[in-house]
Amino acid sequence: MPTAIAVTSPDLVLPPTDPQTPLAALLQSPDAQPLDAALVDMHRLLEQHGYVIAFFPASLSAAHEHRLHTVRSLLETDRVTLIKSDLPPLGLAILVRQLRQLSVCDFSPGVIASAARLLSHYIHAGAVLNSVTRLERVPVGLTAHARSWMPGSQFAVLAHPRPQLVKVGPGATLAGPDFACEMLVAPGSAGSDWVTMALAPAWQVKAVQETVLPADSAAWWGTGKVTEFAAYLPDISVLYQLVASVRREQCRWCAMELIGDRCGFCASHQPPEEEPEATGAAALGPVPASAYRARPLTRAERRRAIAPGP
Repeated sequence: MPTAIAVTSPDLVLPPTDPQTPLAALLQSPDAQPLDAALVDMHRLLEQHGYVIAFFPASLSAAHEHRLHTVRSLLETDRVTLIKSDLPPLGLAILVRQLRQLSVCDFSPGVIASAARLLSHYIHAGAVLNSVTRLERVPVGLTAHARSWMPGSQFAVLAHPRPQLVKVGPGATLAGPDFACEMLVAPGSAGSDWVTMALAPAWQVKAVQETVLPADSAAWWGTGKVTEFAAYLPDISVLYQLVASVRREQCRWCAMELIGDRCGFCASHQPPEEEPEATGAAALGPVPASAYRARPLTRAERRRAIAPGP
């Protein structure tokens, strides 16, 4: 069975892109599920999948986050990792779906967990807002604050990977990805016309799809008048090559396999090797994704990409 991917909200479970992509398990809040039932559910996941990688947003309530740590502690297991993310709700949902896709490949649980840092570099997540007066997660200047009080004003905000903010109008745009991508849009009361008719063409997006606006979007962006969007790598073969191109090592603390300089399970930083500095994806930095579109997968790589995981 593939490594289990778990989330704390059903909004983080986007529809699968193919029949092989598994769903994610839902780790409910203390208000919705007693502790005993949460322990039973997590134990069942471990019995069925061996390892569990749980994603939750940095905006999660303190009680819900405490529940996650309590369950892991009471089970006394090192086969559960909890990954907190600063991505906006729609961007995090896309990252979770990408990890769900990779969970059925021939990657170990440790590689899948540490791949979250790598793949997040290729998610451009933002929103169109009618007001930025309560926006706290992206720097907002005094001019933008003042313009928020003007009737009819709209702002385009990019929260990840590099914060940007512009006033929506003729010629307004945001610096976007330098690779072929698709875009997911969650229309809200702010309207999605500028995203689909201006931003998507400027970013040379291959396809635009719509989804339901996550329930947490209003709180994350500081206003209920919001339309959220995110551009991403849709091709599983490209995702596979990105992850497979990074040198794998063994964590010196918990012995899990990893890529990069931080273990996806125990979060320990790995000491640098006395070797020439790694370049490209080996440093888990944003490498032009076009480098991984130079050739199609070989037949052997294609078999590995769809092979069941450990």
